[in-house]
Amino acid sequence: MFETSFGLAELVFMLKGAGVTLALTFWAVLGGTLLGIVFGLVRASAPWWVGGALGLVLDVFRSVPLLIQFVLANAFKPMIGLQASTFTIACIVLALYTAAYCTEIVRAGVLSVPATTRRAARSLGMTAFQDLRHIVFPIALRVALPNWIGLTLGVMKDCSLVLWIGIIELLRSSQIVVTRLQEPLLVLSIAGAIYFLMSFPIARLGARLETGWRNQ
Repeated sequence: MFETSFGLAELVFMLKGAGVTLALTFWAVLGGTLLGIVFGLVRASAPWWVGGALGLVLDVFRSVPLLIQFVLANAFKPMIGLQASTFTIACIVLALYTAAYCTEIVRAGVLSVPATTRRAARSLGMTAFQDLRHIVFPIALRVALPNWIGLTLGVMKDCSLVLWIGIIELLRSSQIVVTRLQEPLLVLSIAGAIYFLMSFPIARLGARLETGWRNQ
């Protein structure tokens, strides 16, 4: 007969870790998306030397492993006198990391709009803002959404790296429970199920939006 020491207290502890994971994901995706929209528009519309310089900076966040970014940011925090919690540092690093990828997603979406379509909009008397709002954004959103959903799910899993700077999220809480109970298969299976339950609604929402747009 299967016996386990895993109980309600352990499940609640892991769910609290899952809450931290969701909070990190929310702030990272929110900040990264807002920055990514701004940077993406700059990369798509600004002169080549401006877009190139911005792309070079963002390449740093795409190229350096996220774990190294966490460790360095947390280490340099006291050196520069920054009064911020470890959680805040993690959110900032994740937001910049997300923005680096979201910028290229937005840029690709904007560039997918045919130049002739934009010229036609302007010839009808639309302002630059109206062109972006009514022409560019609706088309770019449909192109960018699948990649943005994938980025969001990836960031959720990348949040597990914050355990290296002392934040107890879902994976770290699972490790603590494994150390306490010595039942790794059960605990990690439960952790995997929680990750799935957190990710599934996001993936399904993206799929439903895509289906709805295709049927319009």
